[in-house]
Amino acid sequence: MNSRIKIGKWVESSKIQNFIIALIIINSITIGLETSDYLMKNLGNVLLFIDKIILAVFVIEISLKIYAFDFRFFKSGWNVFDFIIVAAALLPTSGALSVLRTLRIFRSLRLIKAVPKLRFIVEALLKSVPSIGWIFALLLVVFYVFAVIGTNLFGKEFPHFFGTIGASMYSLFQVMTLESWSMGISRPVMEKFSLAYLYFIPFILVATYTTLNIFIAIVVNTMSEIQEEESKRNVEQIGEILHSENADIINELKKIKNQINSLEEKLSRK
Repeated sequence: MNSRIKIGKWVESSKIQNFIIALIIINSITIGLETSDYLMKNLGNVLLFIDKIILAVFVIEISLKIYAFDFRFFKSGWNVFDFIIVAAALLPTSGALSVLRTLRIFRSLRLIKAVPKLRFIVEALLKSVPSIGWIFALLLVVFYVFAVIGTNLFGKEFPHFFGTIGASMYSLFQVMTLESWSMGISRPVMEKFSLAYLYFIPFILVATYTTLNIFIAIVVNTMSEIQEEESKRNVEQIGEILHSENADIINELKKIKNQINSLEEKLSRK
């Protein structure tokens, strides 16, 4: 049991984790270099050898963690994420499964788990998903309302952009992303309908700027909530440590007091 604890602390130590981060970065670079035909012709064997060595280190790391933490290893979603990525790399990459070779680049995503700041951002985004879902629902309603209006107003003159509800929603998506919306969609429509800006500008203000700011506000608020929860946990842990230390001190003082009382009794008898 002690050996497992030691192995667990060793694997989770900052030195080993920094080493793993370096390997993840190197592996990401080598996988990218393998996309070059010139480099594969001249250095292909070296790149593949480096990839195998790094994969072996990843397998050893995961195996040591499973040995050290038993089934507790799989209680962490990040550990499961690591396990799936490394296990997928062990699958054969020939024949029908050759596409799995391309998926090796997902090993780079282990960097998210290894770097605390990146992990914090991802956790905040995941925790924001329920609220973000309601934003998407609101955005869908806005898209539908403006798509119906656009189809009725511009559908006959511009069937390619607003001929159907689907075409209108796709055109509005392009407008929302601000990708060539003025020269590509708005100005051609305004040549036929001079007041069309009364349609496009309110949509951009609602769909692009307002919704995006709400999205950012939710993520930032979630980050602050996570930080508060972590600070509360840290305070609770410190409080527990201090409480246990105070309890030990009180017990020691009681023992000393009892010893003093016993000595006083002995002296009084003499």
